[in-house]
Amino acid sequence: MGISLRGMTAFVTGASSGIGRATAEALAREGVRLLMCSRDATKLPSDDECKAWGAEASYGFALDVSRKDEIDRALAALPADWKNVDILINNAGKARGLAKLWGDDPEHWDEMIDTNIKGMLWMTRAFMPGMVERGRGHIVNIGSTAGYWPYANGAVYCGTKAAEKAITEALKLDATGTPVRITSVDPGMVHTAFSEVRFSGDKERAAKVYEGLTPLSAEDVADAILYAVTRPLHVNIHNILLTSVDQGNSTTFHRR
Repeated sequence: MGISLRGMTAFVTGASSGIGRATAEALAREGVRLLMCSRDATKLPSDDECKAWGAEASYGFALDVSRKDEIDRALAALPADWKNVDILINNAGKARGLAKLWGDDPEHWDEMIDTNIKGMLWMTRAFMPGMVERGRGHIVNIGSTAGYWPYANGAVYCGTKAAEKAITEALKLDATGTPVRITSVDPGMVHTAFSEVRFSGDKERAAKVYEGLTPLSAEDVADAILYAVTRPLHVNIHNILLTSVDQGNSTTFHRR
């Protein structure tokens, strides 16, 4: 039997769309107090929507996790009853561009490194001490199959996800001896706006990524996250690596 999440405070970064939004909904249905952020707060689920899903309460705010100064200001401004987070989902992340390393735009590197790695680090540093002090908590980092199987034209993105994997594994070792649980959920191809962001809004090019196959949905990944956070408190799911049946690794797909 899994544990009840009712009344816990769960914080989902990048909650305005895709995996983040699906995870916010899945957690809300468990009766959590739902804390959410996104670079554009107007795109976050409304309080009415969150309560219709089943959230005990919700609070959304604008935050770009790639900016340490924004993190400091936003978290300092949180109402007192939202500062103690029980579950942190480090979901905010992005891929930018698909090019050979020597031909890529270095600004893309900064965006991916600052969001995928440093954003995760800053958010973890902000909430982990309180979890250790209170004797409870769970941090879930969203990785990727790219962290296991790098692919051509994606060196820096793959590198950020390999870093996420290693950091999460080391964080679990750091957390050993505390009740805080640490998990990495590592999906393959997921049908979200991910490719549109990677290709700077080119919807036609993004659509070709998914042609002829059935990718994972955001809800599939949210379901894996929910499984991890609802295990009995003595159980730690170190990682969940998932793909659709049409994907073998980062470069092997069955297209019909």
